[in-house]
Amino acid sequence: MFCRSRWKTIVFSLFILLMTPAAYAAEHAATADSGVTAWMLTSTALVLLMVPGLAMFYGGLVRTKNVLGTMMHSFSAMAIIGVLWVVCGYALSFGSNVLGGWIGWNPSYLFLKGLDDSILAGGVPEYVFAMFQGKFAIITPALIAGAFAERVKFRGYCIFITIWCLIVYCPLCHWVWAEDGFLFNLGASGAIDFAGGTVVHISAGISALVAAIYLGARRGYPKVAMNPSNLVMTLIGAGLLWVGWFGFNAGSSISSGLVTARALTVTQAAAAAGALMWMLIEAIKHGKATSLGVASGILAGLVVITPAAGVVQVPGAIALGFAASFICFFSIGLKNKLGYDDSLDVFGIHGIAGIAGALLLTFFIRPSWMANAAEAAGGSWTTLQQLGVQASAVALTIVYCAVVSLILVILIDKFFGFKLSQEDEMAGMDHSLHAEHGYGLLNLS
Repeated sequence: MFCRSRWKTIVFSLFILLMTPAAYAAEHAATADSGVTAWMLTSTALVLLMVPGLAMFYGGLVRTKNVLGTMMHSFSAMAIIGVLWVVCGYALSFGSNVLGGWIGWNPSYLFLKGLDDSILAGGVPEYVFAMFQGKFAIITPALIAGAFAERVKFRGYCIFITIWCLIVYCPLCHWVWAEDGFLFNLGASGAIDFAGGTVVHISAGISALVAAIYLGARRGYPKVAMNPSNLVMTLIGAGLLWVGWFGFNAGSSISSGLVTARALTVTQAAAAAGALMWMLIEAIKHGKATSLGVASGILAGLVVITPAAGVVQVPGAIALGFAASFICFFSIGLKNKLGYDDSLDVFGIHGIAGIAGALLLTFFIRPSWMANAAEAAGGSWTTLQQLGVQASAVALTIVYCAVVSLILVILIDKFFGFKLSQEDEMAGMDHSLHAEHGYGLLNLS
């Protein structure tokens, strides 16, 4: 009896010892990290703040008769894409490869119904990650609207952003950020796009350029002066974008630690450098700096650092900010020579700075990142090799967005109507599309 009892005790003790680590891991795998979750909730709110910031930025740049119509493009994106993302956008972007990796798919992600008990490896509830990513999906089509501001039908725009999100944004998001996306796995460590240089800015910039060229210029452009209605509002919008961008970039670490701190720091440095460079260029070229120039420089610096925020150090961020403002300043001047009407310079800033950031970051990558890439490659990994990966991702994004967006714009224009009639355009979007006026003085009888 003694021996039998003793053996039972030994077996039971071994069972407890063997099972305890597994039980402990199972218990703690489903535990959210309150600190990281709090930061990600804050980042999600900051990115959403960028959408009304963008509305103010754009709204101040258009003529008085189009202020509300232009701001509605941003706010309607919050409504349309906000619903679309939770219904199927997240499933298409972060589901497993289907159709040869063109898109993702996970039925349990439909309506986010499979996320109830899901905690990601970093201790963040998957609900939070899904909502954070959803804000990127909202702001990207809203950015496009600036290129054809003051001349599109609201119905056509709403149809455009709905389909564009499904067939352009979601595939790109899957390619670049999903773990089985082919750009995520290209080369030693994938195409670098920390927070949306290709997924957000290049895609928006190229699609915006295609749409602006197809729809044609605003009536009277460039002979008729089309002065901004409220540069004060534009500056406030730029400030909100700058603040929100800390969530955009630093939040993309999906953590709350060293990587987060690095991303926030280089974001600040690049934005400041971009604003400073634009001021200097204007002062040298025109003898005075302008508020619109400062706002444009801020935006150029923020865009260029977006893909690079996780891999560059502060000197690289400053260099990228300077380079982006210099390139964007002279790129914007080309539109008058080439004859297209990118109303609010979506391609000139987002497209150009996004491309510049995705490529130029290669020359400022921190040594530790390159060392990890070399280890992953099983030997060595050079700057030139990473540049090839970046160039491939940029080229693919440009071609895909241009072709699909052109087909989409043509179809919507033919079947639903996209460009405003001359009468409605001359009356202004506020009155003709929404029966409203942005400023009360216009309503005096």
